[in-house]
Amino acid sequence: MRCPHCESEKTHVIDTTHDARGGIRRRRECESCYQRFSTYERAILSSPLIIKKDNTREEFDREKLLHGIRLACVKRPVSAAEIEQLAGEVEAGLQQLNKMEVASRVIGDMVIHGLKDLDHVAYIRYAIVYLPLGNLKDIQKEINQLLKSEGE
Repeated sequence: MRCPHCESEKTHVIDTTHDARGGIRRRRECESCYQRFSTYERAILSSPLIIKKDNTREEFDREKLLHGIRLACVKRPVSAAEIEQLAGEVEAGLQQLNKMEVASRVIGDMVIHGLKDLDHVAYIRYAIVYLPLGNLKDIQKEINQLLKSEGE
């Protein structure tokens, strides 16, 4: 592993832990400059092709998924670890489907369910784009359903 500080290839692992994102975190130290840094390892399993609404296909992109979740969670009390965990759950769910191709709607459904449990405001933000909430009455109806479920 190359040191990000001095580019030396002489580094050693100090500590290894399993992290919440479903990977392995390794704490390393450079033997040349003695700087410490972390690396993350996660298995790259084959993800299905995503079939978009216009029937085009593209590779699953974890960064694109993370970007969409982060946008919904802007200025909300949702930690980066929780966002990473949701993305990991969605990615694992796709891999467990064991299909070569999956409709983008499946990913959206997984995210919307995860956000509903994570943060209701982030859920509404995502739902406005993802669900057919075309006017204020539809949005209000969705909010009322959330408020009703909170009261139960």
